[in-house]
Amino acid sequence: MTLLVCPLGQVEAARARRRPSHLISLLSPASPAETWPAAEPGEACLRLAFHDIAEPRPGLTAPSAALVGQLLTFAEAWDGARPMLVHCWAGISRSTAAAFIIACQRAPERAEREIAQALRAAAPYATPNPLLVSLADTALGRDGRMSTAIADIGRGADTFEGALFELPF
Repeated sequence: MTLLVCPLGQVEAARARRRPSHLISLLSPASPAETWPAAEPGEACLRLAFHDIAEPRPGLTAPSAALVGQLLTFAEAWDGARPMLVHCWAGISRSTAAAFIIACQRAPERAEREIAQALRAAAPYATPNPLLVSLADTALGRDGRMSTAIADIGRGADTFEGALFELPF
């Protein structure tokens, strides 16, 4: 199973090189329709619209338990024969959180800390959205271990935009 992560600006190049069967787009609710990548033939797509915030704030759309449920259901249907590609605007927070969540879901026997450390090694700038991780931690019954693992790796290195990377799990 190959789980790929990138910013929006690298989606088409990642698709051309890696030919994913599944695409997860995580953008803001105000993103224009033409911003969202269109589904390729034979590609399953999930679009989730929420703001990259660590706690609910008036006027902004926070990640929710329902949204995490959609993410987990979509990822559960992935057979892993071809890669899954996850992207957000910059490839730093929402997409890295989603990749961490999917890795935890798909490898329930693997320690959360080990997955978080693999994320940090693959993307030194990764700063997974803590609210998204916390909601998934509850949904997956990980008893706070996912949130603790992400807190332990800390904020990633400063960067304007991430790059395409593979999260091993």
